[in-house]
Parts: sequence; structure tokens; C-alpha cells
Amino acid sequence: MARIKKGDLVEVITGRTQARGGDRGKQGRVLEVQVEKNRVLIEGVNFVKKHVRVGQTQRGSKTGGIETQEASIHASNVALVDPETKKPTKVGFRLEEVTKDGVTKTVRVRYAKKSGKDL
Repeated sequence: MARIKKGDLVEVITGRTQARGGDRGKQGRVLEVQVEKNRVLIEGVNFVKKHVRVGQTQRGSKTGGIETQEASIHASNVALVDPETKKPTKVGFRLEEVTKDGVTKTVRVRYAKKSGKDL
């Protein structure tokens, strides 16, 4: 089961601080999870500049130039944000009984663990 899923609120926990032009401490929603590469794309984090070749559309307008877009970050560099405390936390899994159509099934459920400071 995945620790980070699309739509989760996460915080960047490594890298340069915001005072030095980095993204550490920024929070954002996960837009995409690349399971094969173990990377995540986060809204508003890790902006890069992409140079696009000049071209023409069907109507004759010019396209191209320098665009700014989000780049992916390795999944180990982000932590799930606890919805109650709004702080980064670890992810745990517990077994829960789910009854559906009279059939009881045991499924793993993801939850945000409490850190030592929050207790």
C-alpha cells in the first residue's frame, strides 16, 4: 500500500530552506505519483524553467519561450501532513474489519501517526 497518494497534503522535509531559495517547509497537494520512479509531483513546489522552441499555431500566433512548471521530487523527501496538527508526520497502517454485503474482510488502512512532541 502506498504511503503517499494523489490528493494528499504533504510537506517537503529536505533540501534548502526557503530563506536560501529552496522548498523545505513548503506544503502542497500531490498532483501525481510516479510509482515506478518513486517520485511525486507537488502543487507549488520545485519550480523549474523549461525552454520551449518557437513555433506557430494554426491561426498564426507565435508560441514558445521560457515556461515555469513544477518538477517531481523523490518520495523520501516529503512527509504526509497530519490533518489535526498541520505538521509532518509518519504514516502507519492498521488492520480493520470491513463488512460489505454480509462478507467481513480484513483490510490495511493508512493513518497519520502521532509524533513524540505532539503527545
